Amino acid sequence: MKPLLITLVFLFSLATHAEIVESIVAIVNSTIVTKSDIWKYKERLRSGTIIDDLLGNSAEALLKDEKALLKHIIDERIVDDEVKKQNLSITFERVEQEVNQIQGRNGISREQLKAALKKEGTNFSDYQEFIKKRIERQSVIEKAITSKIKISDEDVASAYEVKNKSSSATSFEYKVSHILFREGKRSDSEQQKKAQEVYEKIKNAGNFEALASQYSEDPGFNEGGFLGTFRAGETLPPLEDSFKTLSPGEVAKPVKTKLGYHIVKLLERHVVSDAEFEKKKDVIRNELYQKAFVKQFQFWLDQKRQEAFIKIN
Repeated sequence: MKPLLITLVFLFSLATHAEIVESIVAIVNSTIVTKSDIWKYKERLRSGTIIDDLLGNSAEALLKDEKALLKHIIDERIVDDEVKKQNLSITFERVEQEVNQIQGRNGISREQLKAALKKEGTNFSDYQEFIKKRIERQSVIEKAITSKIKISDEDVASAYEVKNKSSSATSFEYKVSHILFREGKRSDSEQQKKAQEVYEKIKNAGNFEALASQYSEDPGFNEGGFLGTFRAGETLPPLEDSFKTLSPGEVAKPVKTKLGYHIVKLLERHVVSDAEFEKKKDVIRNELYQKAFVKQFQFWLDQKRQEAFIKIN
């Protein structure tokens, strides 16, 4: 009886081991997920080798949460099924092209790549399969989601203004000329009177440019009294206040600054991007894209889960 008993115990042991390692955990359409699949996935997560992060879950989070890990694997199977449905499978030549590009970006040979993978416990054939799946999954995501996400300039500007409540994504740029009556040339009352007299001449159809050449006391005088092009906030506040509400071609009443009295003519006004906004807009656009991608990808996955046959044991 002893040999038979030993044989029975041995067979029971094998059966128990098989149940632990190969029992079916889930069915996703026509594929199964076994305990050994989950165990192998965990090993890959722990080693940090060839992990596909397209679904947006970190290795640390998946290792901490068995349910999240199973859901992640199921989602991968769903995406892979979409690859088959849409006939997006790629060729070996496309895989080789991608591997060559990876080698080029890292400045390594094929043998060095194989050695690095072997050191991490990964076969080169497994790596090629990983590259194949990743490209195929990217194709599905590009077709279903990425190509449909549009982030407009208005979206970016609005997000900037929400984040920076005291700032605007746009400002004005002004091109102006002026006639200056310099501080210290005469008394303040005489300065004001002189500026008012010249302003009245301009109002009575006088030629601003000619009068600027005749009367302006600007030491850096330019032809026609041209002062320069300025963005909002770049000139003396009283001066900017005098012309910022004008229409191009209009002339402001005389205004006093620390330099003296000015008569300002607005030549042009344009809406331009704020300098601070220009520095941050690419970062903001990327943030908006990532939010939109996560939202739409999860919505798409939810739809595909509902369409799929999923049974979890």
